[in-house]
Parts: sequence; C-alpha cells; structure tokens
Amino acid sequence: MKAMVLHGTEKIESMPLKYEEYPTPIPGAGEVLVKVISCGVCHSNLHMIEGDWVKYGTPAKLPIIPGHEIIGEIKELGEGVVNLKPGQNVGISPLWNTCGACEYCLSGNEQVCDSAQITGETVDGGYAEYILAKANYVYKIPDGINLQSDAPLFCPGVTAYRASKLAELGPESVAFIIGIGGVGHVAIQTSKLFGAHVVAISTNDEHAQLAKEVGADDVILTNRNYDNLEKYHESASSVIVFSPSQKAIDASLKLVKKMGTVVMGVFGDLHDFRFINEIKVRGSLIGPRRDMNEVLSLASKGKLKIKTTKFQMTEANEVLKMMKDGKIIGRAVLLP
Repeated sequence: MKAMVLHGTEKIESMPLKYEEYPTPIPGAGEVLVKVISCGVCHSNLHMIEGDWVKYGTPAKLPIIPGHEIIGEIKELGEGVVNLKPGQNVGISPLWNTCGACEYCLSGNEQVCDSAQITGETVDGGYAEYILAKANYVYKIPDGINLQSDAPLFCPGVTAYRASKLAELGPESVAFIIGIGGVGHVAIQTSKLFGAHVVAISTNDEHAQLAKEVGADDVILTNRNYDNLEKYHESASSVIVFSPSQKAIDASLKLVKKMGTVVMGVFGDLHDFRFINEIKVRGSLIGPRRDMNEVLSLASKGKLKIKTTKFQMTEANEVLKMMKDGKIIGRAVLLP
C-alpha cells in the first residue's frame, strides 16, 4: 500500500513524512483490515512528528504512520471476528486497544489504561490506504455521518464531549472555551448540549468567526498574551483549555470562579495556583468507547457538526505546516 511514513522526528518544515510503499497489514485474530476513506489531522500528530513528545515515549516505534481519527471500509476479517462484516463502514479513534482487565478498564475509564495502544502513536495509523484495527475498538458508522468529512468525530468529537462532561456543566453554568481550533469549536457545541452559556476566547479573527458559526453565546477576541481579560476575572464557573499555550493556561486560573473547574486538554504548568480558591483542575483525555458511541449518536442526529477542509493524503506535510501556522480553520481531513 501507499502511506505517509515517518522515519525520524523532525520539524515539519523539513517535510519529514515520506509518501512511499509500505507493507499492507494482515489481520490477525480479533482484528480487521480497513481501507481508509478519510483521516483527520490532529495537532498531536504534529507534536509527535516534531519530537515534542519523545520524552513521553511517543512515537513508540519508527518508522510509523501517523493519524488517529479515521473512517474506512472493512475489507478483511481476522479469525474470530463475528460482529462485523466486509463492506461495513467503521470509525477508528485514538484508542486502538486496551488490556481490558485493569481497574481503569473495568470501571469504564479505559482511556487511561496503562497498557493502552494509541492509533498512529504506538501502532500504525491512518495516513495510509489501509489500517489494521481491533474489532472490539471500531465503531459502526450510523446514518447521517459523512464518510469524507466526519472522521474528526473520532478525536476532537469525543475529546470535546469528554471535556464538557468533566467540566460539570448545567443550565446555570458559564463555560469559557479557550482555543477555538479543531477541538475547541466542537467543545462549544458539546458544552451547549449540557446547557451551559458558552463564551469562546480566541486570538484569531477567523477562529472567532467559527465560534460564532457553531453557536457560542459570546466571543472574546484577545491577544496572544491573554492579558486584556481583566474584566472577566472570576466570571466562569468552568474553563476548558484547548490552546497549547502556557499563557492560555495561566489565563484560565484567573477566569474561573472560586470553587470552579478548569479542564485541561493540553500539556502545561499551573503557575500561581491559588489553593485558597478551591479550584478543581481536571485533565481530559479523549474518552472511553461509551463516550464515543454517544458522540456518534449525537452527530447522526445533527447535534454536532465539524468544520472541515479536505486535502489529498500526499499533502500531509503541507497541511501540518498550515496547522502549525494557524491557517487551518476547524479541522483538516486527508483523503487517500
């Protein structure tokens, strides 16, 4: 098969992904071979490719094919697969497999399983013509899902939904969403589904416009230092951070009310954390299969929409550079 392959971590400007022949995988017991229809491009792909996450063990192998939000068609079944059939359209999320036996898996929090395999980070991902998947970790695509546009449901969709759940939102909540990119513009929608009044904060005019389009109740355009938000001090009952900026994280601790909740979907530090305000800080990581199925149900009913721009798979390097420069509005999707 053809695939965009990473042989070594490098800055995206050097075009490190190479379009080349790569062995087509063969499904083993409990696995399926999926022909990729579309694959979303995530900022975490960029972090992995550029070596930002080597200290966290990502990528876990080289060479590797990135990409972890995928829609495709089942082409072949491995031994023992009885709940799927060739020709079915399925989705694949970052959660490629887990142990199924630890306390986290057994309590429905499998996304934090210590043995979790992550699509495109520990195993080959979706920047390719075919991908191998575990049969128990693929999702049947319901009616109402666009096969070429909606692959990002399998990462920003479930990630935003999980973050809104953890933010403890309700009809009296005021939720501030910082970072209106691929995940943030979905988090506006998921937070409104929980009944919150949603305020979007962006440093980019086009992303601010996207926030309005997807239903933000208020939109605040700020600078990259987030230092002009004094009037909103302690205005939010919850703040959800999807901007990979330390300044954004610092701002969240000032925006949230006493005893409020900050949900962080990015790496960062907690500077000037004032324990006397009894603020709760939660990390948020994708979501378990239960959450993923709920997201698909909502999307199939038209309650979640993702803004996407389509590109050819061979343009992956250029698309990632555009993302790095803030030129992707919503989400980019690659088509083989």
